[in-house]
Amino acid sequence: MGYRWLDKEKIKPLFAFGHGLSYTTFQYGKAVVDKNKITASDVITITLPVKNTGTRDGAEVVQLYISDKKSSLPRPIKELKGFKKVFLKAGEEQTVTFSIDQTALRFYDDAKSVWVAEPGEFEALIGTSSADVKTKVKFMLQ
Repeated sequence: MGYRWLDKEKIKPLFAFGHGLSYTTFQYGKAVVDKNKITASDVITITLPVKNTGTRDGAEVVQLYISDKKSSLPRPIKELKGFKKVFLKAGEEQTVTFSIDQTALRFYDDAKSVWVAEPGEFEALIGTSSADVKTKVKFMLQ
């Protein structure tokens, strides 16, 4: 079950899923989407700046989680849908981009035996681990 079960049960692990250590520090800017509403055939692009605020060069794994705000079936609070590893020199900033389509919003409905993407509100959560969300942005699937 991993981080999904821990989130549901509100249990804080010693080391959350995706936790890592670094010799430097990173700052996440505000995430933005290229469109607030998408259809089943659209792709949504989420971008955010990540800056190495430390004195050493380093790597950071930026993680994208998706949260379905209202579903007809029970779903995890958030689901990992992508990650990007960026290498930044001390003081360097880079824009990180994620592109997702409706397949990243689907869940398996065992009663119907099909994958379903229900229209509604979703939230993209971006951070350093499943427990350390730095920025979030909402969007709608029509």
